[in-house]
Amino acid sequence: MINLRFLVISVLLSCLGGCMNVSDMASGVEYHLRDAGLLDYSKTQRLNNFRLQADSYIYIAQGAFVPVGHPYARPNVVAEEAFKGFVEFFPRVRRADKPEGFDEAMAKARQLGAHYVLYTRFAGADDRIGTWEEWEDQDDIGRVGRDRSVVQMMLVETATFRLVDTARIRSRGGFLTFYDERPEDLLGPALNEYAQRLLGLGTR
Repeated sequence: MINLRFLVISVLLSCLGGCMNVSDMASGVEYHLRDAGLLDYSKTQRLNNFRLQADSYIYIAQGAFVPVGHPYARPNVVAEEAFKGFVEFFPRVRRADKPEGFDEAMAKARQLGAHYVLYTRFAGADDRIGTWEEWEDQDDIGRVGRDRSVVQMMLVETATFRLVDTARIRSRGGFLTFYDERPEDLLGPALNEYAQRLLGLGTR
């Protein structure tokens, strides 16, 4: 409640001061709504601030690890969502059709002539109750709420096997968006943002 009051006061003062245009105001409101837990939120922790060239050829793969707390996730969902996010910014992107071991992914990337391998792992997730059907199945008030997910990634240069970057993305659903949401639904925006950061375009 305190965060919401602060949000409203901040927006009103900025508007009255005439120092915020509509676009900046919308971005500020969205940021505070995410920070307050009302909208989906993600935080990315990176080892390096390494940047890639826009013409870099990237091969995306996911390990066969089953996420802790969410054994029914699609086996290749992180690679699929990463591909969707990266293809908007990197024209030369390929992904594995199924989970692969790291050595297998590196070998395939070298065979394709890719410059980098983005190797991902769906480390963990918490799929909370978000629909009436799920409530009827589980009947546990303590399980109602926002989903969470954790993804780990390594960016490796194929020619030298050099580890260019590692990242961990922790995401949580929002109180206004958790209905009929699954942990997998939180992955796309965060992976899209990571692709932007690799080009130096990240906004957060």
